Amino acid sequence: MASNKIIKKILLALSVVGPGLFLIGYNIGTGSVTTMAKTGAEHGMGLFWALVLSCIFTYILMVAYGKVTLVSGHTALFNFKKEFRWGWLLSLYIIIALIIGELLALMGVMGIVADLIQEGIKLAFNGLELNTFYIILFFVMILYLFLWFGKYQMFEKILTVLVIIMGLSFLVVFIMVKPSMGALIEGMVPSMPGTPSEYMLIAAIAGTTCSAAVFIMRSTVVAEKGWGIKDIKNEKRDAFVSAAMMLFLSGVIMAVGAGTLHVMGLKLDNTVDMIQLFEPIGGKLSAFLLIIGIAGAGLSTVFPIVLIAPWLIADYTGKPRDIHSKQSRVLIVIALLFTFGTVFMDEKPPILMVFSQAFQAFILPAVAIPIYILINKKTLMHGHKAGLKMNIGIIAVILFSLITSWFAMMEFIY
Repeated sequence: MASNKIIKKILLALSVVGPGLFLIGYNIGTGSVTTMAKTGAEHGMGLFWALVLSCIFTYILMVAYGKVTLVSGHTALFNFKKEFRWGWLLSLYIIIALIIGELLALMGVMGIVADLIQEGIKLAFNGLELNTFYIILFFVMILYLFLWFGKYQMFEKILTVLVIIMGLSFLVVFIMVKPSMGALIEGMVPSMPGTPSEYMLIAAIAGTTCSAAVFIMRSTVVAEKGWGIKDIKNEKRDAFVSAAMMLFLSGVIMAVGAGTLHVMGLKLDNTVDMIQLFEPIGGKLSAFLLIIGIAGAGLSTVFPIVLIAPWLIADYTGKPRDIHSKQSRVLIVIALLFTFGTVFMDEKPPILMVFSQAFQAFILPAVAIPIYILINKKTLMHGHKAGLKMNIGIIAVILFSLITSWFAMMEFIY
């Protein structure tokens, strides 16, 4: 009886933070896993401060976007179009940029998931190699069935399961590989990188955590949840849980790399290399758990990505978000076709992920500045305008977004 009560309480808590879990599933993907593990391997925990800062800024903007949606009753892009003179142009820029960036990410994510499953099959069946096309086809068919028949509430439950599997997998691997706790604590001392490529890692940490798409989608999933102005406290709590879980999961991944690969002087270039490096450290079981965790991270990212185009267009036009409409289903099919991109391209999946993250970095200022204006607009927010702390926080996010965009642009050019 006691265990049943505990399970019910956990499920009730998860139902309250549904939008947050949806965004954790979106945010902690294969790109962020690779970025955090690579950062830990190369710099220990010295750049952990950048992750903490990114998660704090993520929380601030999530609260801001959620609050504006709850008070106004409209989603973000619709508010941009309605409240700004040239808002329709800003909204179209965000829609186009996000869709292009997310389609690139979709190719990278499914390519990495397929490579990981292929690696798992090799480990399990003594080198047996299955073509990645069939692996991607298998997952696309399952995803399509869920998206064809499912509703948002179903996606929320699926993502909850995937996030839990992902989190437990990384946590168990962390315990199994027994990272050097002394090195972790010592590495917590903040440090500044000394080369341009290291500054790019800071931009990548910010890009995978404080992502522009997260805040636009935040507005949509809060509306999809059916919350109103009376749910402002729930919205803040949900945003806090989401940002805290992002920090915890990303921190664990960074710590695994810092306490093992960094101590051993090993480098990490892509996600599949992680499996090959960790097998000698933690054995085949740790390798399988990593495959499950990273594949879970990738698949939890795919759900929100394929919904981005239909939801953004509905957001912009102010129409109901019906993923079963003819237009939505066509857009979802097109997005799913992009998952086969790496099968027909010479580029490796991790390269596509890095490119998509760099591309997304340019959008963050375009979503941080408008929300600062909207949340302080009396005719829109009435008695719910931002206070001093929120304004200081959003200004800090704007400065942070401009700096990380500059880092990304320098890397992109050179």
